[in-house]
Amino acid sequence: MQARWLAVFLCPTMALAQPPLSAIDWLNDPVPVIQPIARDEPPVTGGVSTPDVKVTPLGEPARDSVGLLPVSVTGLPTSLWQFSQTERIAALMKAQKLADLPAMQSLFYTLLLAEAEPPARSGADGTFLSLRLDMLMGLGAVEPAQALLQRAGPVTRPLFARWFDATLLTGDEDTACAKLVDAPGLAPSWAARIFCTARMGDWRAAALTLNTAQALGVLSTQEEALLHHFLDPEAFEDEPLPLPPVRPSPLVFRLWEALGEPLPTAPLPRAFAVADLRNTAGWKARIEAAERLAQTAALPVNRLLGIYSERLPAASGGIWDRVEAVQRFDTALQSTDPGSVARALTPAWRAMQAARLEVPFARAYAEQLAHLPLTGEAARLAYDIAMLSPDYEKIARSKGAQTPERAFVTTLALGTPRPAEARTPLERAIVSGFQSPNLPMDLTAALQQARVGEAILQAMQLYASAMRGETKDLVTALAALRKLGLEDTARQAALQALLLQRRP
Repeated sequence: MQARWLAVFLCPTMALAQPPLSAIDWLNDPVPVIQPIARDEPPVTGGVSTPDVKVTPLGEPARDSVGLLPVSVTGLPTSLWQFSQTERIAALMKAQKLADLPAMQSLFYTLLLAEAEPPARSGADGTFLSLRLDMLMGLGAVEPAQALLQRAGPVTRPLFARWFDATLLTGDEDTACAKLVDAPGLAPSWAARIFCTARMGDWRAAALTLNTAQALGVLSTQEEALLHHFLDPEAFEDEPLPLPPVRPSPLVFRLWEALGEPLPTAPLPRAFAVADLRNTAGWKARIEAAERLAQTAALPVNRLLGIYSERLPAASGGIWDRVEAVQRFDTALQSTDPGSVARALTPAWRAMQAARLEVPFARAYAEQLAHLPLTGEAARLAYDIAMLSPDYEKIARSKGAQTPERAFVTTLALGTPRPAEARTPLERAIVSGFQSPNLPMDLTAALQQARVGEAILQAMQLYASAMRGETKDLVTALAALRKLGLEDTARQAALQALLLQRRP
């Protein structure tokens, strides 16, 4: 599974053990190994102090230490979590609110997928790995969670249950079912065992197991009714289906689909949107699912744009206007005609703002826009878009002088925001954050005690608080990120705070 989707691309990330290299995106292109892609721009500059943390190679990996991103990619120490308490890390992870914070999303994915030793007293049962998997699933990153499980080995019931759920949503359940049939002790439930036995072709054994489960009273009313219809549709065709559940499990969700009554994914947790990416879903459902997942970086922008471009919209209004705006812009951009691009850019950008997909749009198109001789409002907008892309520093160096009204943004992109150009409270907070003020005692203690992952999560929480209106927290968040060596992340977080208007 991992070879189907994982690729590494450059965006805001760590600099603890080496210069910033990469974060991750979720692609379906086959890649045999995880490799960083070389950057075609100069590295982020500016001196930043880092904690004195020793980086040592991992030995024989324990289940909780397994990751998809090695130290050579993340730059994070293997002791990332080692000196923290599992309960403390769990509380900080569960408290993160990242839906509208792209820089923090990228950082969080890197933390979740990094190879690193778990907290010292986390045990050997995969509890810490389960926590990371639950965080990935909450963001809708089902394929990365599935790949992480395959690398770790779903050899305990809690880990197998998560793997089974992931495969049900991606359509790879036969892989999990084959393992379950060979090792029935891993079955997360009787319903899963019955479903998998049938999927593997032994319908008679599945029916006998259902009768046993019924006699034992171990199935929910929903599961029992759906499995009866699933195993013997002719015998139960006159029996009404139960009312759809408000919060179905992935198995119940797939059973409804198998009975020809698929449940809408919009009201369900984000991970369920992955099921609508399959070609069995209608185009509108696929677009809505792709947008929902792209908002948390659980879907790469090239897949989103691929779904947008599958055909011409047959209707107007709402999502169809957004698709048309992006298609018109993409066509104009391919023509390389500055006038056509200028006319199409503003509608496309407004459409992306409405969907909160500005950063994916910037990652896809900023570089091409930067090479066009745009003028006026189109040039200003193209510059703002560039500042939301991974190429922000390179483009600030080459085009910043042509956009004097964005002088503060330019100096920020170069790592030296100037106090004299800070006009608003937010800009002044950014300047203060880059002047490396003293950190609060709890953050200072975490850094001194090499609780690196914990300190990063605290900084992320402060940034989210700042985006909810507590501007003063931005000072501490940016200072902490820079103290940790996360210069690129600090700059992108500050640029997004200025340009995305996520504040209430």
